[in-house]
Amino acid sequence: MSDSDNIIVDTTTRIFQDLCDPQTVNNAADDSWKQPLWDALEESGLTLAWVSDELGGAGVDITDGFDILRVSGSFASPVPLGETLLAGWLLSRVGVQPPTGMMTVAPQRADDRVTLGADGALSGTVRQIPFAANAGHIAILAHAGDAPVIALVAASDCAIAEGLNIAGDNQNTVTFDGVTPSVVKPAPDGLDARSLYMMGAAARSAQMAGALESALQISVAYAQERVAFGRPIGKFQAVQHNLAELGCEVAASAAASSSAADALQTALRKGDVFDQQIFLEVAAAKIRVGEAAGKGAAIAHQAHGAIGFTKEHILNRFTRRLWAWRDDFGGESAWAVELGAMVAANGADELWPLLASR
Repeated sequence: MSDSDNIIVDTTTRIFQDLCDPQTVNNAADDSWKQPLWDALEESGLTLAWVSDELGGAGVDITDGFDILRVSGSFASPVPLGETLLAGWLLSRVGVQPPTGMMTVAPQRADDRVTLGADGALSGTVRQIPFAANAGHIAILAHAGDAPVIALVAASDCAIAEGLNIAGDNQNTVTFDGVTPSVVKPAPDGLDARSLYMMGAAARSAQMAGALESALQISVAYAQERVAFGRPIGKFQAVQHNLAELGCEVAASAAASSSAADALQTALRKGDVFDQQIFLEVAAAKIRVGEAAGKGAAIAHQAHGAIGFTKEHILNRFTRRLWAWRDDFGGESAWAVELGAMVAANGADELWPLLASR
């Protein structure tokens, strides 16, 4: 890790430690703590980390942005930092300076589509947009005919239905019918809805990897403190075995998500190149981290017993987001089907060269 990487991670960690401590947040009477957290993230440039200096952002590397997301996941962050990073990245690809404030992106489901009509107005309904009800703006990968375009709309111009994910964060169905974007730009070659889908999946993988790290730390600490039959439960072999298995899932998640981030960094330095190698890396990360989220959350709750599910305990802040993020930008089953289809289409002789090229 370079010095600049260390500075970015340290800055992000310090902000979340000061303003998003899980136990403090759990005990908070309302959501008034969220705005100071967002203000600090914005003032530090972290919300527009993937936007160039010329467009008002921090201009950090792709991998640095994923490090920011991993740290945010390790605090079970309930603010749209990942969505704002993705929106800023999307707008910056067409030279548009992003607005300040919270943003989100659409679509995040492979089968949703927004259309730009000849009159300059959008049409279409997109489901499960994270934090749409909190965002000031929505960056959209839409289509004018068959050509992809990048558009920016004010969230207040859209019809936003109420909705929450399993973590209690806003996840809304948004109707864009008749909304005229403030910005519309043709997407550069190689950038389409599929590209946004892959970036979003990689972002969620990084956040889940961070949340799993914290779930492991919380579980190990609890096992050392909780006494049963005269000794800490962490002394029992069965508990040790389970926590070791959770540690393996955490390590695998970190490796898979980091590999996807590195691959995206290399590809995007060459332009908007989302080829089969990138698809392989992102699909592998979303599948592996998604599986780890399911298994890891189960182990963490088994170690805690019923107390981990209670509102007073912080564990469920992490596991509920793991379950929610697992489905965002495609669950592991959907990615596995697509990965299998790609391998089958290429033929058996192409599988090993594709794997060995990484």
